[in-house]
Amino acid sequence: MAQEKNQLRMKDYEEIVAFLDQWGCFQKAVFFLLCASIIPNGFGAFNLVFLTDVPDHHCFVPDLNFSEEWRKSIIPKTVLNGKQELSRCSRYRLDVVQNLSDRGFIPGRDINLTDLEEERCVDGWSYSTDVYLSTVVTEFDLVCSDQWAQPFTTSVFFIGVLVGSFFSGQLSDRYGRKPILFATMAAQTIFTFAQVFSTSWTMFVILLFFNGLGQISNFVAALVLGAEVLTGNVRILYSSMGTCLGFAVGYILLSVVAYFLRDWKSLLMALSLPCLAYIPLWWLLPESPRWLLSRGRVKEAEAVIRKAARWNKVQAPTVIFETYSVKETKSDKEQSSMLGLFRNSRIRITTLVLCLVHFTMTTGYYSLSFNTAQLHADPYMSCFIAAAVEIPAYVSSWIALRFLPRRLSVSGTLILGSLPLFILLLVPEDLFGVSLALEMVGKYAFTTGASLMFAYTTELYPTSLRNTATGTTTTVSRAGSCISPFLLSLGGYFSYLPYVTIGSLGAVTAFVALLLPETFKQPLPETLQQMHERQTTKCPCIQKAEASEPAVLPDSPL
Repeated sequence: MAQEKNQLRMKDYEEIVAFLDQWGCFQKAVFFLLCASIIPNGFGAFNLVFLTDVPDHHCFVPDLNFSEEWRKSIIPKTVLNGKQELSRCSRYRLDVVQNLSDRGFIPGRDINLTDLEEERCVDGWSYSTDVYLSTVVTEFDLVCSDQWAQPFTTSVFFIGVLVGSFFSGQLSDRYGRKPILFATMAAQTIFTFAQVFSTSWTMFVILLFFNGLGQISNFVAALVLGAEVLTGNVRILYSSMGTCLGFAVGYILLSVVAYFLRDWKSLLMALSLPCLAYIPLWWLLPESPRWLLSRGRVKEAEAVIRKAARWNKVQAPTVIFETYSVKETKSDKEQSSMLGLFRNSRIRITTLVLCLVHFTMTTGYYSLSFNTAQLHADPYMSCFIAAAVEIPAYVSSWIALRFLPRRLSVSGTLILGSLPLFILLLVPEDLFGVSLALEMVGKYAFTTGASLMFAYTTELYPTSLRNTATGTTTTVSRAGSCISPFLLSLGGYFSYLPYVTIGSLGAVTAFVALLLPETFKQPLPETLQQMHERQTTKCPCIQKAEASEPAVLPDSPL
């Protein structure tokens, strides 16, 4: 009986706090401060585009007494993609060239250069400074025999993101949204700044891994905190467009800052030091009242609501939440862990389908983002174009969340993202503009869908599992970002193979997504019972399994 009362009170949370209104001073502060806290994620997600870019380079030639003709000819010429350019990893032997120069031979007239013996770049490399003054690649010579370290560096970062996503969700459900938000923000800032002082590539990637731990984790913590503090249409606006526009602002600012700071150390310093301005947010942002109530901390939850009432200049009731205590049983603890996502058949199906949808959306998003980074010869313009496309996508996701059912929106964006990739197979190679437009439509759709999924996931799970579920599905989605560079490399075997793979995955996932529960115009669930009651599309293959399970849910006192 006591548990039923608790569930009833939690169920009516939005009705209880309705006296605050949805868009008062308190909600505005939470909305914009949390959006601002996400801006550094836009910096961190794509700064490796500039940090690990490879400028033109060739073997370093010491200042020896060569003739001018031999100095111009000492680097062999190779043909790459139909264009002739200087070899990046070899040069003619210096002792041989010195001897021929001293004897007065003219290269190409007296000596056939193709007959000369070559050697590796034993004295290092000379790098072009036309685009960058320095990058991580030029700092640690990640070229030629060490060029494998370039993509591996990006992989290490996304592995850190994956690990951070896995643990941060569970920690946030256990210790609170606010502490994990600021802990991950601090990790991202500290390790980004520490990378500036890297003395070796090994030190750099170790720090990069820890940087990745906080990269997406603070995004997820901010997303869930805002989704639980805000209510009604404001929550939808924040979960879909607000958080993602904060990310897009950081993404766009990255291209601007990188344009003016062409060396990697100055860029990292400029991206990390401004984050110190977020320290005062600790005293301005509240803990989630929903999370406090789920932990039985009623007085603290009431204190947050009374503070909001003062900010909004409204009168709070004498008693906001009727006092009660929550006795956490062993079963409750299990349901609050990741195991709770798989214990019941309906929740298990929802979790597995969400993982597939998140994986597909992220794979499509990062694959097309990495590919569209080559749209323009200027890397700064490429970054700006790729970031600007996301603005209309996030606006579209907000409109969809505001007016359309969730399942229809998710399946629709997957189909819209996949269809142009199949049409690309029919476009002649000389119609580059048409191919570009179709690819950008695909990126727009996957960006819209990825934004939808963040809001949709928070609406599906109860408070005790919300951050764990968001962190778990985000962890799975990060696997998609890890494989994206390798997926694009399939184009070396068949140029359209990456598009076919992404399109096929998206088409299949679009139909599987129809198995998800509908949350359109429904309040956030506070208990597993409320989540279980959500309407789903029945799948014949799982109906038998559901029928064999007891009707009583694991969180029942029975």
